Amino acid sequence: MKEIRKFLTAAALLPALLLSAPAWAHPHVWVTAKEKILFGPDGKIIGFRHEWTFDEMYSAFATQGLGKDGKPPTKEELAPLAKTNVDSLKEFQYFTVAKIGPKYYEFGPPRDYELTADDKKIVTLLFTLPLKEPVSVKKPFVFMVYDPTYFVDFELAKDDPVTLQNAPAGCSVNNMRPDPLNQADTKKLNESFFSGLSPGTDFGVKLAPRTIVACP
Repeated sequence: MKEIRKFLTAAALLPALLLSAPAWAHPHVWVTAKEKILFGPDGKIIGFRHEWTFDEMYSAFATQGLGKDGKPPTKEELAPLAKTNVDSLKEFQYFTVAKIGPKYYEFGPPRDYELTADDKKIVTLLFTLPLKEPVSVKKPFVFMVYDPTYFVDFELAKDDPVTLQNAPAGCSVNNMRPDPLNQADTKKLNESFFSGLSPGTDFGVKLAPRTIVACP
């Protein structure tokens, strides 16, 4: 929990987010994710292109004081925050899981990162996350984006949430979305509940969307 808050503190958003969070309910930040799985010329997965759009509250604090004449801030104005966020994400494994069976794969330094703001000043973080080594997908490949502490809620976009770039013919992608929590369970997700979890508890995986890629 402490580590996840560092990510938001680095963006200078945490104090206001916490003050605005009713009854300390989880999550505090909502992200709509669009993901692109990148293949190399040899048909192996080489990395991912993340596109994370943040909720209105996070976006409002991220863009506060930026932009001129009521217009959204430019990429150049948001560039320092983009770098801060991407650098901070390393501590959390970039909220990304890539695995085949029990084997987890590691990531290299992110690149091509930027933070943009649309006409409504909603911000989107984009960055490419390479794998340290290309991965063959002759066996089902599992890809997930989520926060283990559920401080940040990642939800796949409704339209084209996960796409394959330069994938070999015959590759398929299957997205499995978790069942939503009912109202009673949602009420239990307060600060007291999460403070009582053992260190390292991977609560977020229960609510994480899961993508399976298979190639012939």
